[in-house]
Amino acid sequence: MPDTPQTALSPAAVPDSAPAASNGAKVGLLLTLVLGSLAALAPLSMDMYLPALPRITTGLHTQDALVQLTLTACLVGLALGQLVAGPLSDALGRRRPLLVGLALYAAATACCALAPDVRVLIVCRVVQGLSGAAGIVISRAVVRDLFDGLAAARFAATLMLVSGSAPLLAPILGGQVLRFTSWRGVFAVLAALGVVIFVTASVLVRETLPRERRRAGGLPDTLRTMRALLADRLFSAYLLTVACGFGALFAFIAGSPYVVQEVFHGSAQAYSLIFALVELGLVGMAQLTGRLLLGRFDSHRVQLTGVLLLVLAAVALVLMSSVWHAGLVPVTAGLFTMAAALGVVAPPSSALALQRAPHAAGTASALLGTMQFLTGAIAPALVGLGGHASALPMAVVILGAAVAALGVFVALARPWSPIPDPLRA
Repeated sequence: MPDTPQTALSPAAVPDSAPAASNGAKVGLLLTLVLGSLAALAPLSMDMYLPALPRITTGLHTQDALVQLTLTACLVGLALGQLVAGPLSDALGRRRPLLVGLALYAAATACCALAPDVRVLIVCRVVQGLSGAAGIVISRAVVRDLFDGLAAARFAATLMLVSGSAPLLAPILGGQVLRFTSWRGVFAVLAALGVVIFVTASVLVRETLPRERRRAGGLPDTLRTMRALLADRLFSAYLLTVACGFGALFAFIAGSPYVVQEVFHGSAQAYSLIFALVELGLVGMAQLTGRLLLGRFDSHRVQLTGVLLLVLAAVALVLMSSVWHAGLVPVTAGLFTMAAALGVVAPPSSALALQRAPHAAGTASALLGTMQFLTGAIAPALVGLGGHASALPMAVVILGAAVAALGVFVALARPWSPIPDPLRA
């Protein structure tokens, strides 16, 4: 597999398509907020309704496992949708696919609020994920259009601050909505928010990919591009490492509503506060990593430190759930550490992966997002198979994802091998 220091796709392979990225690109506050909101669609779609999962089970007269499939369905949609939206944005530009996706997202979310049974809800969640994927993948591609190297990594961390506020606030908002209405009201609020983001994006998001830099090869060209990216050892290392890390996070997302509310007998509001605290670990550490660590320390060492911390936190969670029978406070501390570790891993992994694909940022962004949400789709199913009698099934899945992240990073990134660091100041 090629591991040239600059890019996986060279200009020779894709003529006349060099990016317009610039370390000095100016991005206004409003556009930053809009891009962050686009990236926040996925966590909003998943996290805001999490406190309502037990109520959906009761309201639709179904089983916990089927209700958890609504989370898996959305994740599958988000994964597959990025494979469509990313290459489309490379061929058609960023703006048109983005606006179409946002319009479909608002409509699908409204259908979720009206679902008569759990099977219809699962189908609507798939469509919601497919359409919402455009915001995630295109926001990353826009960042790659505007920035390069360390500047791209730091701006991505800034976007994580904006988009990361969504999971901090979403469960709290969802818990408050549940005080006044049913779970259907949660989806109604999400649909209204989708309309607001659509209108705002249509006004503020301009085209960042000029016609002369668009790809025009159709499906065969897209498949060739994906094959070239996946054949690149370092791109695959960053891709799989961050994907496994998000598998651990999604195991927490899927298991925590039941762990907090049924195992530890906390309220929906208590769960939302704990969820927000854990997400704060992710967002806060991502900011520290982008501002203080990247550019000063070798990127591979930063990633390795984060992955090792992730494994240690996962081991502690398994021990607390099986041997020590710890209470809610120490389990929350372990989950906070797990999320903080992912905050160390994610910014450099995503930035380095996109750095190796300047001529196909949409396609590279699609692969990043797809792998993250595919592992995220598997994690809830595995947690559900273990039942909800204790926190152990969630902890075991988190540990498995953490060990996988460490394995692929060591095997593919080879952090002991000296290579030029494009994120080094």
